[in-house]
Formats: sequence, C-alpha cells, structure tokens
Amino acid sequence: MTAHRWDPARYLVHADERARPFLDLVARIDAAAPDAVVDLGCGPGTLTALLASRWPGADVVGIDSSAEMIERARAEAPELAFEVADLRDWLAEPEERADVLVSNATLQWVPGHLDLMPALVGAVHPGGWLAFQVPGNMAAPSHALLDALADEEPYAAHTRGVARVAAHDAVTYLRALTALGCTVGAWETIYLHVLRGPDPVFSWVSGTGARPTLQALPDDLRPGFEEEYRARLRAAYPAEPDGSVVLPFRRVFAVARTPA
Repeated sequence: MTAHRWDPARYLVHADERARPFLDLVARIDAAAPDAVVDLGCGPGTLTALLASRWPGADVVGIDSSAEMIERARAEAPELAFEVADLRDWLAEPEERADVLVSNATLQWVPGHLDLMPALVGAVHPGGWLAFQVPGNMAAPSHALLDALADEEPYAAHTRGVARVAAHDAVTYLRALTALGCTVGAWETIYLHVLRGPDPVFSWVSGTGARPTLQALPDDLRPGFEEEYRARLRAAYPAEPDGSVVLPFRRVFAVARTPA
C-alpha cells in the first residue's frame, strides 16, 4: 500500500457526525470499572477523552499509526497516554491486556483484518470487552465514484496500490467472534448525516476514505481530479431545498465479551 499522511484538522471538520457511531458503540459496553482501556486507532484523541470520562478510574491509552494524529491527541488531551504504533505491531506484542479494547473506524484500513480477530480477543482480559465499528459504505456513491475516477486515465498510473477501505457485514464479525468463544452483539446502522457548506460530501470523504487517493496524485493532476470528483458527488448527492446535503452512511458494529 502507498503510505499517506493524515490531517487532523480536516478530519475534525465533521467531528460531531463522526462521533455518533463511537458513542453508540461505547454505550453497548457493559463494563463497570475497568482498570485498563485501550483505544486502538485513536486518531486525534477527542473520542479517547470520552473513554476517560466514561471510566475515570481507568488507565486509558490511545494507539495510532499516524504521528500527526498522535501529536494532535497529546495536545488535546495531555492527561492521557498516547503512542504511535501500527495496530498489528501492538497486537503482536501488547504490553498488557486491556479490560476494554475499543477500535473505532480503523480496522477497515487493515487488509485481511478478519484474521486479526484472535489477536484482538487475545489482547483483552478474560471476561473483558472488545468493541469495534467500521464503515460499511464502500458501495455507496462516495466511494464508487472515487474508485471509478481513480481508475481512469491519466490518474490510474498514480493511484494503483493506494490504500482503500474494506470491511465485512455484521454477521461475518459475529460468526468470527462467536467461534472464538465470545458473547457477541453485532448490528448495522445507516446514519443520515445532514451536511452543509460547499461540496460537503467531498469535504467529508477528503478527510478519510479519499485521502490516500488524493495524496497519490501529482500536483498537476490533483486539481482536475478534485474538480471532476466534486461534480460527480454533487450529482449523486443533490442539495435539499434548504441547501443542505444528506449523506447516508452505513456503519457496522460488534461488541464482544471475551470468554472468562
């Protein structure tokens, strides 16, 4: 995969909307007083801070592979511990097991992440909690239009091999975790995000799923690509009478209690 860099400020433009699935996920974790809580793929740390508020007696650690995100997280929540690490490396040698392990909108970036389920469960104390959420909208116009345009010339030569998100449905995660002895709750939700501002769907995806593709393009091609992508998104997501744009966004959730 071609490496890319995250921009915390751009990611946080739609911070309220991005927080909703996280809050719904954490609400299903029935842990009273965990000692160790890990946010695997913590991003800019704003949601990690909510874990510390939920469990004030816990040692809360945020892990992310992006140095830019961790720098922002340390500035936003200096009272918490944050580490730069690839989640696969962390899972291979976790310093200690967690009582609650949360991963929000991260696993979709890891190819073959279903194979990581044993390691994720193994990183949690017996009777602890593993909870994750991944986007399930890869077939939506926001992603389909991006992939189609990226495969056109003159862009295709530059976008081959870029990181693209992929995830499974809730049943697949439920079966994988149940086979590991967990008690599992899994579900899917479609959020209807009401966005405002110029080209708001482009603003959304350029901070997340489209970012690797946009960064892979040379400076002389990127403006033309963005202009065409914006136009296609406007056609796929027309403005409402009040000027807002509705972005349907499917999310897939799993909350597992590990075997005691």
